[in-house]
Amino acid sequence: MGFSLPVFGTAAAEPGGIARYAREAERAGAAGLWVGDRLLSPVAPVVSYPGYDGMPEEFGTAQDPFVALATAAAVTETAILGSSTINATQYQPANLARLLTGIDVASNGRLLPGLGIGWSPDEYSAVGVPMAQRGKRLDDLLDLLETWWSRDLVAHQGVGYEIPESRVGLKPVRTPPVHLAGFGERALRRVAERAAGWLPVWAIPEQAPVEALTGTLATLRADAERAGRDPGALSVALRVNAAPGTTPEQITESLAKVVPALEPDHTFVDLTYLTRSVDEHLDLTGTVLDRIAKG
Repeated sequence: MGFSLPVFGTAAAEPGGIARYAREAERAGAAGLWVGDRLLSPVAPVVSYPGYDGMPEEFGTAQDPFVALATAAAVTETAILGSSTINATQYQPANLARLLTGIDVASNGRLLPGLGIGWSPDEYSAVGVPMAQRGKRLDDLLDLLETWWSRDLVAHQGVGYEIPESRVGLKPVRTPPVHLAGFGERALRRVAERAAGWLPVWAIPEQAPVEALTGTLATLRADAERAGRDPGALSVALRVNAAPGTTPEQITESLAKVVPALEPDHTFVDLTYLTRSVDEHLDLTGTVLDRIAKG
């Protein structure tokens, strides 16, 4: 079982907090440490965060996801280091490729990059990227990553940029298994045709039946097979979003419902809305792990 690193809210601002949490959570038995990605928390957003009239308070303090992953890599040895989800198309592609490669090397091959295209017009405006191109840019980025990770000489004509033939000697320990987010038709087709895995989301309290996830996964694997891929090789990294006020009992009860049904390869609980300090983050992590161990 994995957990979110304290990258949002007041816990994210504690000096040395991410390193302390990562180290102690792994010692307690956390199998994965995960980040999200939020560049801005607009006062009057063009599009509000789903389920909110505006933005959650916690997003007003946000750590850089790559800094958080690199920090965790330096103080852990076994935990998967994942993202669900980095808004990949808001970053310059060559810089993103180098960041992901460096984190994988620093962690000795433990990076699980979960990528998406985001939903915030404000963030796209802030980075100067046309939001309407985000799907096209993600396809291009996947092409670039494949080249960056497999060839010593890299050249790429991208969307709005060009990489001249260049030596790229730093390679990941193993090709990072890129997982993709999304529930729309085009996004799911991209998962089936191109991704190593899918990033579904389960909410506590439950907002949809578990069959919505299992049915989508079955469709994805059928589409992957039609695309000439091994459907059984399509991995699943499940994010469990716990709403404010969720108790440890509710978390473990919900996990006992969704995990056996979906059988994900990786599962992590997002504690963002339940804790306000690194100590609280650690305490809740330990409580959930203890309850899981006791069945």
